[in-house]
Amino acid sequence: MNREMAEIIRNQAPLTLPPSATVQEACTHMHANRFGAVLVTNPKGELVGIFTGRDAVRVLAEGKDAGATLLHHVMTKDPEHLPPRHTAIHALRLMRDGGFRHVPVVHEGVVIGIVSRGDFRGLEQDRLDEETGIWERMR
Repeated sequence: MNREMAEIIRNQAPLTLPPSATVQEACTHMHANRFGAVLVTNPKGELVGIFTGRDAVRVLAEGKDAGATLLHHVMTKDPEHLPPRHTAIHALRLMRDGGFRHVPVVHEGVVIGIVSRGDFRGLEQDRLDEETGIWERMR
């Protein structure tokens, strides 16, 4: 496992729920734990989707009943994810390029953690900003 990623996910117990959970359940857990996302997993612990705070806003804006709407209907299916061997800069690039803030970390098909943009400070963010600046100047 990459040391940078290992340090971030070392003591994590990522918030996971089954696809049959409701949006209300997901939001309750997210609020109680101050998490920005729920990883949706099957009984084997394999990643099948992700539900984020942005998804919750969309559900409410569309007038859906949070207590009756199942995650499997509103989650992002088969989200981008990384294996633990990838570096922080890989995760940041993926988030930047994909326009999202959370990346699940999956090892041998099973969810072992999640990283968010806020997990990275200092050098990783500076490296990404520098890289972005170089590419923009080359255009």
